[in-house]
Amino acid sequence: MRQARIVDQNTENRTQLGSARSQETPPGVDQTAPIADDLPDIIDVVLEMGRVPEEPPAEAAAPSPPLPVVSTPRLPAHLDALADRARDYVEAASSANTRRAYTSDWKQFASWCRRQGVEMFPPDPQVVGLYITACASGKATGDKKPNSVSTIERRLSALTWNYTQRGQPLDRKDRHIATVMAGIRNKHAAPPRHKEAVLPEDLIGMLETLDRGSLRGLRDRAMLLLGFAGGLRRSEVVGLDCGRDQTEDSSGWVEILEKGMLLRLRGKTGWREVEVGRGSADATCPVVTLELWLKMAKIARGPLFRRVTSEGKNVGPDRLNDKQVARLVKRAALAAGVRGDLTEGEREEKFAGHSLRAGLASSAEVDERYVQKQLGHASAEMTRRYQRRRDRFRVNLTKAAGL
Repeated sequence: MRQARIVDQNTENRTQLGSARSQETPPGVDQTAPIADDLPDIIDVVLEMGRVPEEPPAEAAAPSPPLPVVSTPRLPAHLDALADRARDYVEAASSANTRRAYTSDWKQFASWCRRQGVEMFPPDPQVVGLYITACASGKATGDKKPNSVSTIERRLSALTWNYTQRGQPLDRKDRHIATVMAGIRNKHAAPPRHKEAVLPEDLIGMLETLDRGSLRGLRDRAMLLLGFAGGLRRSEVVGLDCGRDQTEDSSGWVEILEKGMLLRLRGKTGWREVEVGRGSADATCPVVTLELWLKMAKIARGPLFRRVTSEGKNVGPDRLNDKQVARLVKRAALAAGVRGDLTEGEREEKFAGHSLRAGLASSAEVDERYVQKQLGHASAEMTRRYQRRRDRFRVNLTKAAGL
């Protein structure tokens, strides 16, 4: 069968494949142009819509060959503003993390194609099938480390997105891709690895490791308590502002009320509201802790959580990166001795930003639908994946059947 050739095809066949496809290069693409590792991101392509190129000086060197990207029709100059707005909408269509991952995956695929002597354009399902095979076998990069199934899925999504944005869709349902991907899942898929939940007693111990008398300590306490009580993702924690429409990179804002605070968050599926009530003690109350941080940091507008500068004496204007939430959880969990039965390396691996969400889901003794709403999950099944203390045998079908 032709499908078997995907796995067994040797270097000579791959070279012939590239030569054959080079005859099919679409009009307007220079067949002599090398495959580049740094192909422009589609956002940059959109930005260039309507721009009139500057006249090069007479002594300038000849322009380099065009990259193999579908050319965009030049728009009239009066549409420049709309072109810039289009770029903003392209950026808003996906998160910054997703765009970075897709850009990295696209460059890696381009590098692999160059090393194998095959063409990237037009998109060829057989070449993509060979590429994901290389990813699964550890031959896609120099480190010879096989990619996980989830990483391969993301790389395939990145290729599909990039090809589509360049006007040459990739057919993921083609047998050269779909059948190979099914085989990779069956052979290499591993059980899900969940992050360790930070339970209430763990969180209290973690808070005690932070200096209440410093700005950085106040900020970190507020981040941990708000992330736990709100069941927030790390990007949602750092994306909050003091009010609505205060910054361009905001993903929501907070409104402090008498009985708690209301968070309005823009997530993957749109806007949602999250209620965070006041705690039973000021030391562990997310509302009181956040109010104290904002007061001491003199923050009245813009990002809630910012960098502390000048040896912990001043607060800068810049918003924290979401990775700093994960680092904070890891650092505080290690300092508090959470899961001391594990080695330090194992503990670093088990704790991350999602540990706060899992902790709330596992600890809140309320009806499951309230936890589902707080976490913003579309299904109860997704919420159950976060519940580490859930009684899985509350409904015993064995006894119910009479055994």
